[in-house]
Amino acid sequence: MDLPAPQKRKRSPSSSPPPPPPPSLQPSSAPIDLSLLEALEKSQQNAVETLDLKTLKKLALSLERRLNANTAARLKYPDNPDKFAESELELHDELQKLKILAGAPELYPDLVSLGTVNSITGLLNHDNTDIAIDAVTLLQDLTDADVIEDNDESAQVLVDALIENNAVELLVQNLARLNDSDPDESAAIYNTLSTIENLIEVKPSVSELVCEKTKLLKWLQARIKIREFDSNKQYASEILAILLQNSIANQKRFGQMNGVDTLLQAVAMYKSKDPKTGDEEEMVENLFDCLCCLLMPLENKERFVKAEGVELMIIIMNQKKLCYGSAIRALDFAMTNYPPACERFIDVMGLKTAFPAFMGKASSVPFSYAASAGTDCAHKCFSFMDHSNLPWFKLYFLLVYRMNDKNNSLIVVIDV
Repeated sequence: MDLPAPQKRKRSPSSSPPPPPPPSLQPSSAPIDLSLLEALEKSQQNAVETLDLKTLKKLALSLERRLNANTAARLKYPDNPDKFAESELELHDELQKLKILAGAPELYPDLVSLGTVNSITGLLNHDNTDIAIDAVTLLQDLTDADVIEDNDESAQVLVDALIENNAVELLVQNLARLNDSDPDESAAIYNTLSTIENLIEVKPSVSELVCEKTKLLKWLQARIKIREFDSNKQYASEILAILLQNSIANQKRFGQMNGVDTLLQAVAMYKSKDPKTGDEEEMVENLFDCLCCLLMPLENKERFVKAEGVELMIIIMNQKKLCYGSAIRALDFAMTNYPPACERFIDVMGLKTAFPAFMGKASSVPFSYAASAGTDCAHKCFSFMDHSNLPWFKLYFLLVYRMNDKNNSLIVVIDV
């Protein structure tokens, strides 16, 4: 933003000029020329826009010097922070300068060969959380999807180097000391999750690696359990969905961590209410995506039934809120190739709840997906009962629901 021009005080023509100030109070320089300042600023910007190997080497060398100076000061004065505070400010400045590398991803292989990646990842474990946050932010910038989109080979070299230097483990370890209540640390949490997502985008095997070697799943699980909604809870649900999406190993691992129950508790908050914002709605969809992925292994289907997941999904369907279609989709996954889930679905009158969906009663079904998913659910139940070849209109008229007042059980009568 340009500064306004200084206003000159008007004087009457007849009045005599005021006496000059004493020498000690006289200004030491002429009035500031804003045009010169703007020109200087532009020249400084142009100076950093040109980035080549020579500039990269200077930046890398400067970082190493500041890092060594800070390490030496901390070792010499471990109990006197004032002695190494200045060196950490200088280290902070050097990390900020390295952000310009995101504008030249073709130099990433050189960045790796210079050993700078090792230094950056090492700073994730720095005693000063602010320095670790600087390192996280830098890694997020360097691995940003928009930056590496057209530089696959360079991105692969960088990601391989980060993995080799234990960046994944250090990123997750650093999460444990970050506090969401602090704005800077909350932003660092978001940037950490973003960096992990970027690494997975470049190298999909990182998805299983991060779950095998770190406690990221445990951290995500704890984050999802928090009742209050915020952007980091939303991002945690998204990262969990990515980790579970195409990995049976991760699905089984999270299931063993009581993950099914965790997700059921998370979606249960929305059984009778809708999300308040679009971001919260996206988070709920992420949670149901996680649940559906988790219901791929047979052992997790069993956990789902034991945790009364079938009953919860039917309750959500009866409420006809935003999660209606997602609940049917979860039941669809739960009942695929798992007869016990079909039995439970029938026992708790799931067919009665699902009929509006597969009979096409639009006024009763909030989502178009619900009709096909509800049909799939009922198909699985009838397949389980060996009546899968009957047309739906005939099934609808042949099925008779009767309630027994004593045991509150569902009786299905089929006359073919």
